Amino acid sequence: MADPHTSPSPSPYASRTPVHEQELDGFGTVRVLRLDAEADAGVIHRWVSEERAAFWGMNGLTRERVAGIYAHMDTLDTHHAFLVVKDGEPVALLQTYEPEADRVSECYDAEPGDIGVHLLLAPAGTEGARPGWTAALAGSLMAYVLLGLDRKRIVVDPDVDNEKAIARFLRQGFTAGPAVVLPEVDLPDVYLPEKKAQLAFLRREVAFPG
Repeated sequence: MADPHTSPSPSPYASRTPVHEQELDGFGTVRVLRLDAEADAGVIHRWVSEERAAFWGMNGLTRERVAGIYAHMDTLDTHHAFLVVKDGEPVALLQTYEPEADRVSECYDAEPGDIGVHLLLAPAGTEGARPGWTAALAGSLMAYVLLGLDRKRIVVDPDVDNEKAIARFLRQGFTAGPAVVLPEVDLPDVYLPEKKAQLAFLRREVAFPG
């Protein structure tokens, strides 16, 4: 039987300095941490290896390969990865990028102040349905991207067949743009096949009016 007076073990993420931290009433504390490619590879590899994450494009990769991809990303000035932690537990992988340095720029007219976002949520736990959970978490992340980074508009490019992600963005206030074909990218450190994507946009004044 566990000793009721024993203090819970501290979160392994507690000592890491967040780039964004926000306490939401009735939800908890959200912290956005710079991804540590090696230390976080285990949890990220588990997430991207699941069938539900097939659209992320990393199904079948080894833990070492996943760590290597994010280690390479950490050398870039235009693409960044973050581990999102809620109340000490990892809950999402957030990636941001400069659209003009990404293949998406070939498919839409980028504006000054644009920023691209990819978001992978952790699988739901044993608690089952979590009404309002995703909206609350996404709202905090949008605050970091639009307000914390002082950007004017977010662009996302989920696969056209990823209906859940598209619906989630639209519920968050995004406006659907055109469906486009993102070209193949073949670089020494990463290969991205051609992808049909549904663009969607969220302006700062829509997400945070006034």
